[in-house]
Amino acid sequence: MSKKRVLVTGGAGFLGSHLCERLLNDGHDVICLDNFFTGTKGNVVHLLNNPFFELVRHDVIAPYYAEVDEIYNLACPASPIHYQYNPIKTVKTSVMGAINMLGLAKRVKAKILQASTSEVYGDPLVHPQPEEYWGNVNPIGKRSCYDEGKRCAETLFMNYHYQNDVRIKIVRIFNTYGPRMKEADGRVVSNFIIQALRNEDIAVYGDGLQTRSFQYVDDLVEGLIRMMATDDSLTGPINLGNPTEFSILELAQKVIELTSSKSKIVFEPLPSDDPIQRQPNIDRAKALLAGWEPQIQLEDGLRKTIDYFKSTL
Repeated sequence: MSKKRVLVTGGAGFLGSHLCERLLNDGHDVICLDNFFTGTKGNVVHLLNNPFFELVRHDVIAPYYAEVDEIYNLACPASPIHYQYNPIKTVKTSVMGAINMLGLAKRVKAKILQASTSEVYGDPLVHPQPEEYWGNVNPIGKRSCYDEGKRCAETLFMNYHYQNDVRIKIVRIFNTYGPRMKEADGRVVSNFIIQALRNEDIAVYGDGLQTRSFQYVDDLVEGLIRMMATDDSLTGPINLGNPTEFSILELAQKVIELTSSKSKIVFEPLPSDDPIQRQPNIDRAKALLAGWEPQIQLEDGLRKTIDYFKSTL
């Protein structure tokens, strides 16, 4: 395989750091771009001695110039606590970040992948969600800065492709978990694990019967790499997620069991615009990404994530 120069925006984040690590292991030259709003140097400190790794503090809202072969555009806070903290900044990151990275891809003729999200489906009326589904999104809700920002970014990617022949890839990422998740990011897996390890009450919103599909980070990274490697005719979007569905209550019970915690489950009101069901249809990924599908079972992935949080708390 030929050595490529790869730019990863949001490269010091949870997903980005795992992607940078994999790209280096595959023999590539990696530029990791991050403004450290949610990413941390700690996520990539073990890569700093690698001569083929470069860490750059930069915000994608401003243009960036580099000669690269491929761009993975992962820059954007992805947990509700972080993207609602500064919603205008979230929209800017999704929209202006996409414009700046697409402009770079156009100038240097790089292939570019957009890390979109299952949130583009909103609170879905179709289950499970196929890529053809247009979604049910509240454009003025608390989550819309993220949902609509990502939807607009997909639009920009398609327009740069049609108008300027930019080689694009769009993936829609469903709930992903694993080591290096932020402790206080409000995501359900990290919340439950931390509460369980501290023997605190585990807060379940609503009746806990709302469902999510959880994929381990290594499975996602494999999907991203395979998508980038496809020929230019495949633009996506393609769902990357684990189609095995679990209720939030089941997840809480599993975390308590795996941590041998004394935590009790308590029920709290459901936040606004919180989707009741979220499950990917991954038929397209299986067919077009060399048979890609998640390999790591929830229990195995949770054990690895629990071990990580035990080492950091």
